[in-house]
Amino acid sequence: MTKFSLTTPIYYVTAKPHLGHAYTTIVGDALARWHRLMGEDVFYLTGTDEHGLKVQQAAEAAGMTPQAFVDTIAPQYEVAWKKLNISNDDFIRTSEPRHYAGVAKLLQACYDAGDIELDVYTGLYCVSCEEYYTEEELIGGLCPIHKIPVQSVDEENYFFRLSRFQDRLLDWYGSHPDAMKPEFRGNEAIGLIKGGLRDFSISRTSLSWGIPIPWDAKHVAYVWFDALTNYMSAVGYGTDDARFADWWPVDYHLIGKDIVRHHCVYWPAMLMSAGIDLPKGWGIGGWLLSGGEKMSKTTGNVVNPLDLVDDVGVDGFRYYVLAETAYGQDGDFTYEGLLGRYNSDLANNLGNLLSRVATVVGKKCDGIGPAPAADSPLAEAAASAYDSTAAAWLALQPSRALEATWSLIRATNAYLETNEPWKAEPGEAVDRMMGDALEALRIVAVLASPAVPETAQAVWERIGLTGLVTDQRLPEAAAWGGYPGGVAVTKGAPMFPRRQLPA
Repeated sequence: MTKFSLTTPIYYVTAKPHLGHAYTTIVGDALARWHRLMGEDVFYLTGTDEHGLKVQQAAEAAGMTPQAFVDTIAPQYEVAWKKLNISNDDFIRTSEPRHYAGVAKLLQACYDAGDIELDVYTGLYCVSCEEYYTEEELIGGLCPIHKIPVQSVDEENYFFRLSRFQDRLLDWYGSHPDAMKPEFRGNEAIGLIKGGLRDFSISRTSLSWGIPIPWDAKHVAYVWFDALTNYMSAVGYGTDDARFADWWPVDYHLIGKDIVRHHCVYWPAMLMSAGIDLPKGWGIGGWLLSGGEKMSKTTGNVVNPLDLVDDVGVDGFRYYVLAETAYGQDGDFTYEGLLGRYNSDLANNLGNLLSRVATVVGKKCDGIGPAPAADSPLAEAAASAYDSTAAAWLALQPSRALEATWSLIRATNAYLETNEPWKAEPGEAVDRMMGDALEALRIVAVLASPAVPETAQAVWERIGLTGLVTDQRLPEAAAWGGYPGGVAVTKGAPMFPRRQLPA
């Protein structure tokens, strides 16, 4: 069986789950679900980043130990992902023993290769980013990401000699031109490498909350060497060589554009140093903005995704996140946009189609769904919808995938509007139209299930099908003619009652 694996960034535990976190996690979930439909053995990983100065300071401010502090935050992510119907196969915390083992092994491998050396760092540091900056990179003397003052730091650190890897990185990316999607984000990473690489610090002596450096216990690992290793420690690096060989390299790291440097420059160089295969690819998303700014605890413009679920349901929220913004671009979250997508695509298009089909079948076909015609005019629309949907998911473009799937909904609504079966007498013509529409709904349920799994299952059951839509396998399940006919169709309550903006 073909394997497919993907990861989200691990989320930093000084902030509770917000819309920015949910965005990447839902994209990853939908992609994982698509590949399961394709019959692949999927491993989807997410988790929490729990070490570093920010966490130590937050724990001290709360009067807690760092471990006790992270133990109160990390479970909130697991609860949020469960409520958003995230189908992750593992959830890793960087405070786990398996992760400590992986980090120690990677550090030792890079040290043994001669690429980690002791030096003294003097410079400017943003605690929120866990990142060093030059004067030129600051904006008005402030961190360019968090808009807060940086600190002057002067301490003895171990450094990873990133500067040695410029040519090797450029050569690798040159021979793997499709590794980063979308392409323009990949070009940004190449630009970072061509602009020259600075060695970076990988240890601290000024804090205790972290993973000790294997050969020098006075130092703890710096966040990027620690955090990035989660992608390997979760699949056995340092603890289970056979499992690691089975699942590495990963197919996609899904990341935000603000951590391209660390994931597409630092990380592959670290792996090169250790003699480990590089990831097959990176999916680089833009930001979901709120008021034109990236959501963060620092700016205070966070949106709790679970609050929105109460308004439009889990699938209504998931659909908006996936459909509204082309992956790789920035999107601006608005409540008006959320309700607009819900009302237009879910209530008016999918919900209305399901309702009108069930109504006509109830009135004209005694509630029993007829089989589709082999030569239906919708068969071509269904084949086109599948081809475009599949191509978009493989290109890491959920919004295009959903647009392609919804093209079949629109084609079916147009087919019914043209033929008006609700005005016709019961008989062969009505049976044919209803069978065609029910087959289109069957295919839509399969194709939409990665994005809106609960809705897809409800559609599946209302048109009289048994079992789980997620047990279907593509491309066979998208072939025209799979609706059996002769099964009871249920109208039920409106699946997507229209929502109005609060007065």
